[in-house]
Amino acid sequence: MKQELPFASARSIAGWIDRGELSSTEAVSTFLQQIERVNPALNAVVQLTAERALDEAKLADQARSRGDRIGPLHGVPMTIKDSLDTAGVTSTGGTTGRRSFVPERDATVVARLRAAGAILLGKTNTPELTLSYETNNSIYGRTNNPWDLERSPGGSSGGAAAILAAGGSPFDIGSDYGGSIRLPSHCCGTVGLKPTSGRVPRTGHIIPWGGMLDSFQQVGPMARWVEDLELLLPILAGPDGVDPAIVAMPIGSGAAVDLGGLRVCFHIEDGIAAPAPAIGDAVRRAARALEGSVLSVDERRPDGIEETFEIIMALWAADGGAAIKRMLADYGTTDSPLLERAGPALSGAELDALHLRWDRYRSRMLGFFDEADAIVCPVNADPALPHGTSQANMRRFSYTMAHNLTGWPCAVVRGGATEEGLPVGIQIVAAPFREDITLAVATFLEAELGGFEAPPLRA
Repeated sequence: MKQELPFASARSIAGWIDRGELSSTEAVSTFLQQIERVNPALNAVVQLTAERALDEAKLADQARSRGDRIGPLHGVPMTIKDSLDTAGVTSTGGTTGRRSFVPERDATVVARLRAAGAILLGKTNTPELTLSYETNNSIYGRTNNPWDLERSPGGSSGGAAAILAAGGSPFDIGSDYGGSIRLPSHCCGTVGLKPTSGRVPRTGHIIPWGGMLDSFQQVGPMARWVEDLELLLPILAGPDGVDPAIVAMPIGSGAAVDLGGLRVCFHIEDGIAAPAPAIGDAVRRAARALEGSVLSVDERRPDGIEETFEIIMALWAADGGAAIKRMLADYGTTDSPLLERAGPALSGAELDALHLRWDRYRSRMLGFFDEADAIVCPVNADPALPHGTSQANMRRFSYTMAHNLTGWPCAVVRGGATEEGLPVGIQIVAAPFREDITLAVATFLEAELGGFEAPPLRA
């Protein structure tokens, strides 16, 4: 079991601990040792809580010996993206004003995971305020991809995906404002879920709830195996009495979805950025794998998706940088490269027209889902890019951006690899609050296409 442990699912680890086949102390120690082996090359874990984790693991083992079970994650280790507050542990969000900030309270999702029995190993790297497709900041520097250290693990949850792929943690929690869960999962060969807007509270995140683009951002689970996304979502979801956008909605089980009744549409290109051949090949393989197991598979993309890059870029810039300036001031950051992005704000008439265009796209997407249950498409036009090249390739990230405009659920699962061995993810999109469909399709594709593979970086 020790040999399998670093790459096991959180669900398996929880089961081994529950049955007495593995102690929490052994699990925590094994993952801490793996972090020690792989992190010098990756720079993925930027704060380590080893002593506290081992103390909590001993308490978890003592509780189990008394017959007490804390919750479904009793004694299971985890890492947490540094954009989420962790009580008693430095939480910077990648911005220099919070270089030494130690919150008194956990973010809502962290508190829920700890209440379910999970044990924090450490914090994973993120770009400043999570606002980049690469994981690099002025405090901790850059994170490397475990498949190729000269390439980015993606952003903004790049530290999370890198350490998951390298076997340093069973699961992490990411955030997604334009692809920040999905892109790193694609680049590192792991899995991730961007839940529906309104599903999981953002309380305690570096970009707090609220503001003009509140619906863009979701917090969600990242892991190596799809079964862990399904395990974690019910723990994370539901109102917390603070984030005003969160609603109480039932969570369906992916296992209960009738695959044979699903109408699946797929597209290779979004009309914005043509994908690299290996990306298109992976999506076609996924579509072929689904044929015969679902009701229908049709090659068709939603009308208007070719406009989404223009819409989202305009929305991000619409306030002239006011929101970023406000957040940086709140955090005490006086010098940030994010300030260089600010341009002129839109007029009231321009903003009204832009929001109307945004809502018309969302309406067209609702109409599309009258005739389809799931979309299968690329996560990105490229596999993991070399460090420092993302800003020059922004249009290539349009495949994730389109679904921040709707705020609807998307899962990512490994769908293959390039000739160079870089992983390629598949994005599965469903209608609002139908995470069960995204997880059902992801589970099927994981089984058919092979799922997670460990990268060559082991030590």
